[in-house]
Amino acid sequence: MDKNKIIVFDTTLRDGEQSPGCSMNTEEKIRVALQLEKLGVDVIEAGFAAASPGDFDAVSQIAKIVKNSRICSLSRAVENDIKQAGLAVSHSPKHRIHTFIATSPIHMKYKLKMSEEEVIKRAIHAVEYARTFVDDVEFSLEDAGRSEISFMKEVMDAVINAGAKTINLPDTVGYRLPTELGAMVKELSTYAGDRAIISVHNHNDLGLATANTLAAVLNGARQIEVTINGLGERAGNSALEEAVMAIKVRKDVFGDLYTSINTPEIYATSRLVATITGVEPQQNKAIVGKNAFSHESGIHQDGVLKHQETYEIMKPSDVGVIKDSTLILGKHSGRAAFKDKIAQLGFDKVSDEQLNSAFERFKVLADKKKDITDDDVRMLITDEALNHDKIYELVGLQISDCSSGMPTAAVSIKFEGEIIKDAGLGDGTMDAIFKTIDRLTGYSGELKDYKVISVSEGKDALAKVTTRVSFDDTTPAFVGHGLSIDTMLATANAYIGALNSYLSQKNRLTKNCGHQV
Repeated sequence: MDKNKIIVFDTTLRDGEQSPGCSMNTEEKIRVALQLEKLGVDVIEAGFAAASPGDFDAVSQIAKIVKNSRICSLSRAVENDIKQAGLAVSHSPKHRIHTFIATSPIHMKYKLKMSEEEVIKRAIHAVEYARTFVDDVEFSLEDAGRSEISFMKEVMDAVINAGAKTINLPDTVGYRLPTELGAMVKELSTYAGDRAIISVHNHNDLGLATANTLAAVLNGARQIEVTINGLGERAGNSALEEAVMAIKVRKDVFGDLYTSINTPEIYATSRLVATITGVEPQQNKAIVGKNAFSHESGIHQDGVLKHQETYEIMKPSDVGVIKDSTLILGKHSGRAAFKDKIAQLGFDKVSDEQLNSAFERFKVLADKKKDITDDDVRMLITDEALNHDKIYELVGLQISDCSSGMPTAAVSIKFEGEIIKDAGLGDGTMDAIFKTIDRLTGYSGELKDYKVISVSEGKDALAKVTTRVSFDDTTPAFVGHGLSIDTMLATANAYIGALNSYLSQKNRLTKNCGHQV
């Protein structure tokens, strides 16, 4: 084992997806997984296979498609969980089961209602059973941040002897300070020696997740569990982009330690995750925020112009940010030039169908918008990939409303090669659109969340709309995406996109229902 290599374990698709409003369908998870592979992530925690048929399907599909990253599924220390995880990751040439049980006094007493002896027995059986499916087993001591060192050593001995190769020490509630966590990791990594890799999974409840992760690395941890944009339960997790760039930039502190992350892919990965989940990083978010490389102060601007390192400790290009870039294309530009531009933006695996559709949309946009930015093009390509499964397709929309009138919407939709039309009233314009779509399709949706952002600046900016819509009580709300200069048109497309996502997932699970044991 290379003791200078820091293994990057990304849990965006598992812990990150547990962020409120961040649920993804299988197609979206596959797209994120492929981008994580391109980013150079060592281990992708693709989900919690036993949580639902949808999670099992997503982990299985990712395991079949991703070749270079190790695919992992989380499981409780329960036989059925472990079995589902093992079956789901079995399709991957490199696979792992990540099983866990709580070890803190408060969790054992109030949640598990188990003694220390019972916890150790359960942990041993979990690892031994997981080993019947995979060679690579990771074991987590849930709430390690509040567990007793002496008991954790007992558990570590037991699970390492049972075959666990990685021991994860999560600060599950984000309680520890960097000095405390560093000291804990130092003692336990010394205790483990060469018997296992020590990993950390830090939550951000006190805003210390990344600081704790870096303290752990300096004290012997050789795997970090992180998410894109810091997504995750409650306040989130340590952000991949922050931890990785700190290790890369601060060589004076981290010395020969390194990761295999292809850092110029960081920004593209951040944008993809934000687009799919609808959760944008705050503007001043480190590394990937809109203002991360912006300088408003005159003193700062003057310094950067004279010498970049006066106020920038890394180049924007180091993480894939292209500053002040406007697409040098217009409505007379050809398909070849457009294809070359999107390749520059990192979209090197776009299908001909997606390329042609995005190019046509670009030509329409070029007729309406003065300046087309890289973010506009990036969003066009991403939107095509996210909405490729068009069971229902919006053809036309006409709305009418005024301060004392009745909001109405007339909608035309293509379904199975035919155009179907209807019109209806609502309590507002959006309500009229949704009710008319419901009547046309025969599916009644309940809007759970609605977000609209401006892709770029100006009155002619593209509107990016994200909806979360629930269509029945047995499945979670599905995310839909819409993109247009016209916000209401983007809204209608996002609502239909959520319906298409629901139907696609439903059809896939119906088709594959016999595959899950």
